[in-house]
Amino acid sequence: LLHHFTPLGAVEVTLLFLAVWWVWVYTAWVTNWLNPELTPVRILIFLMMLGGLVLSTTIPSAFDGRGLWFAVAYAAMQVGRTAFWLFATPRHRTAVRHNAIRILVWLCGSAVLWISGGLSHGEERLWFWIAALAIEYVSPAVRFWVPKLGFSSVEAWAVEGGHMAERCAGFIIIALGEAVVVNGATFAELDWTADNILAFVACLVGSIAMWWVYFHKGAEAGSERISKSAESGRLARLAYTYLHMPIVAGIILTAVSDELVLKHPTGHSDVRTIVSTIAGPLVFLIGTILFKHSIRGFLQLSHGIGIIALAALCWFASDLSPLWLTVATSVIMIVVAAWESVSLGSKAEEA
Repeated sequence: LLHHFTPLGAVEVTLLFLAVWWVWVYTAWVTNWLNPELTPVRILIFLMMLGGLVLSTTIPSAFDGRGLWFAVAYAAMQVGRTAFWLFATPRHRTAVRHNAIRILVWLCGSAVLWISGGLSHGEERLWFWIAALAIEYVSPAVRFWVPKLGFSSVEAWAVEGGHMAERCAGFIIIALGEAVVVNGATFAELDWTADNILAFVACLVGSIAMWWVYFHKGAEAGSERISKSAESGRLARLAYTYLHMPIVAGIILTAVSDELVLKHPTGHSDVRTIVSTIAGPLVFLIGTILFKHSIRGFLQLSHGIGIIALAALCWFASDLSPLWLTVATSVIMIVVAAWESVSLGSKAEEA
């Protein structure tokens, strides 16, 4: 995104992000129903790790020379993992096997489009992959309907809530950690002037604030709520499968902003800097307020005020340098995190 900050680049990055997120979430679901202590399951996880490495190394050139590699790795991970799940499930567990068959049918259909896109070029590849991704994201909404087997039941999607929460929280940690590492590497190559040091600190504080907002109250509450829910499958699909996507997307946008700000902290903020610096925490807060609403049943006031403050910052953004724009967004995020901690702490004491 940093090097292709255009409407087309944003579409391509969004598509790749949704694909990576989907393969992670599907694996989290399937490993709920498999025993990781068994050697065949561990071998599956190691093979998924290999596929993930191929996937990650092909992302920068997925729309250029390595598109077929990306498509093959992705399709192999999705189809192969689901086929393993089907064959590893005992025959007497009919409902689970039927679920696996339904998902496998849908993923095989999308795999054809992924491979076709990998064999194509330019805009044709993009459209093939958009169609493939649309199939995969629509399938849960229609409960993986297939002829003869019909729809999947919600009861068949019960999960171990703590596992699902932990796996999605792990993805957040990876995204935040990657952003911090990139910031450190970028800062190490710069002259350590006052502006550069302040920019680095502001970027780091922003990442810490995101961690605070998500983990200090939200992650633990989500894990506890889904573990006790009678409809863990429904909650897992909404809170973790879907509502975590804007949270991760916000972290990605903020990481782009951080590198832009670190390299050019002074002067007027250009469009790329304004969009990434404000949209990053804004999308992140939208995701977290919806996630926490799904587990608590109310909208967090601190997050709502933070969203309004970030939106209002757009009016003044062009008059601020990238450095002070980042300082402003980091301050807003810290206020949101502290406000939530104090307000929820007070409610806990009253209870």
